[in-house]
Amino acid sequence: MSDRLTRTLSTQSGQPNPRITAKLCPGNRKGCDIGYAPAISSCEGANSSSCLPGKMRLLRRPSPQLSRFSGMHRQAFVHSSHGHVLLCTTFDGYKFNAPAFTQDSVQQINRDFQDGAIAVKIWKTFGMEIKDSNGKYVLPDDPKLKPIYEDIAQHDKTLLTHLAEPDLAWEPLDVKKDPLAQYYLENPQWHMLNKPGVPSKKAILEARDRVLEQNPKLRVVGVHLASMEKDLDALGQRLDKYPNFAVDTAARMEYLMYGDPEKVRAFLMKYQDRVIYGTDLDVNPDADVQKSVKEWKETYANDWRFFATDETFQVEGHAVHGVKLPKDILQKVYRTNAQHWIRGLP
Repeated sequence: MSDRLTRTLSTQSGQPNPRITAKLCPGNRKGCDIGYAPAISSCEGANSSSCLPGKMRLLRRPSPQLSRFSGMHRQAFVHSSHGHVLLCTTFDGYKFNAPAFTQDSVQQINRDFQDGAIAVKIWKTFGMEIKDSNGKYVLPDDPKLKPIYEDIAQHDKTLLTHLAEPDLAWEPLDVKKDPLAQYYLENPQWHMLNKPGVPSKKAILEARDRVLEQNPKLRVVGVHLASMEKDLDALGQRLDKYPNFAVDTAARMEYLMYGDPEKVRAFLMKYQDRVIYGTDLDVNPDADVQKSVKEWKETYANDWRFFATDETFQVEGHAVHGVKLPKDILQKVYRTNAQHWIRGLP
């Protein structure tokens, strides 16, 4: 997948009020799936005025034509959104073996900072796809990446990390047991089982932890519950150990919803300053936009019902019990945590 547009959900008076903040990746960069948010959603291939009337603006993911969003064009696009679109950049990991990779990456990121980028994304390609000149998978703590991390910290920006995947990416696939298996059947490049030389998920996350430890002044948001969606205890241990680390819930809400509600609530209460709401919703160019918007609204409503009430309801055939977070913590999860961890959000 190429660039994912992401967005933030603002709340003013305790009710969800979707407002989109986009993250676009400059240049034609394979694997630039930004998927982040507080209230993530994106709309592609439709007229902005008809996509989400009133509350949201179109964010068009520019796949092969991405280069036209560089420089002045990208700035104009962000400016024309009237505050609904902000830029998250990335660097091209597929150029890792180029002699000037580190220098070029830092220079490109800094140009994007000058153009208004508020964060940088590193994607799961590190650890799962990109290899060095010797054919070895490159982990996110590779020394060639350290100057990039240092530069981000020096500019007081945030690093968003999508590193590793759910456990199933390293396990046998059975759609009957886990519907997520369908994703890896359709995207076999991300199914790591039996691939020669591939790092384990544990090795990738340990490399990420070393980045956190070696860069204490770098703000890091681990998207998708930091790929630790099935182990809140281990995730809590990371949050305890690394004060520069936060997570978002994008595309992982079901792990919270289907978990033990008392344990999930305790986790959210304890780490109320470290969790940011996200959904990772998007729309393909050939999709029925109105149908997608309806699905988005249902997602927002179910997520809000889970966080804000103690009701029991059905989601995808599962009984879900709401955790009824206090209003001040809802405000943090839906709004102020994002503002704190990703400086520059309105």
